[in-house]
Amino acid sequence: MSEIIEGDGKVRIKKPKWLRVKLPTGENYRKVRGLVDEHKLHTICESGNCPNMGECWGEGTATFMILGNICTRSCGFCAVQTGRPEDVDEFEPGKVAHSVKTMGIKHAVITSVDRDDLKDGGSAIWAQTVRAIRKQSPGTTLETLVPDFAGNWDNLQVVIDVAPEIVSHNIETVRRLTKEVRIQAKYDRSLEVLFRLKKGGMKTKSGIMLGLGETHQEIIEAMEDLRSVNVDIVTIGQYLQPTPKHLPIDEFVTPDRFAEYKELGLKMGFRFVESGPLVRSSYRAEKHLF
Repeated sequence: MSEIIEGDGKVRIKKPKWLRVKLPTGENYRKVRGLVDEHKLHTICESGNCPNMGECWGEGTATFMILGNICTRSCGFCAVQTGRPEDVDEFEPGKVAHSVKTMGIKHAVITSVDRDDLKDGGSAIWAQTVRAIRKQSPGTTLETLVPDFAGNWDNLQVVIDVAPEIVSHNIETVRRLTKEVRIQAKYDRSLEVLFRLKKGGMKTKSGIMLGLGETHQEIIEAMEDLRSVNVDIVTIGQYLQPTPKHLPIDEFVTPDRFAEYKELGLKMGFRFVESGPLVRSSYRAEKHLF
């Protein structure tokens, strides 16, 4: 794979052709763009620099991010702003629910920043958002991509109690790289989150990024760890460096290798495996209902 030497002398790996995406266009894209702007909503599509934003918004779907757009954690891979969050917007659940209804979304995906500054970790807003969407759009199914709530299981239980159709929590990377990639998170704590979600009767989902320096065997072990806590769905995608300040890309994994991990995952017993260079945790999430 070819390398490019930057002006500062740093080496950057040239992005391969399979990672090229189309620029966002179309009427549906403009409609979603308008709703997000009108209601001052936060989406992980934008805050996370998702490469699939054009495709998803073009299909009239979006992944809403609640509890503001400033995270209390500083993960080495994530484009979301880190700092001191603003006060919680008590009207946010209603705004999100209104937008879900206006867009006619059949399957809504909700995620959030980490709010370690809040005693409840934001769990009350999580529950209010789920209830508000169900009240305004009773036919809409829900996937919630939740944080680890710093290991406060009472706060996690608040989400379990409103019973989203799917609850997701990403381990993001292999055990060895967790401290560098996720910093304030803990690999085993994330597995505990997924274990408790499954124990609470939830359909569970998790995601892994490749290209950060992990080995093939470490990827297999991470997938086995997820199966050990009975995770139903796993997504595997390529890490893309958001800015030069974030962790560098170690390699661009080929589509063939992603296909190999999909096959291995299905053999392990996952109900669904989404594995490809552009796959993200909420990509084509409506397919994961069962």
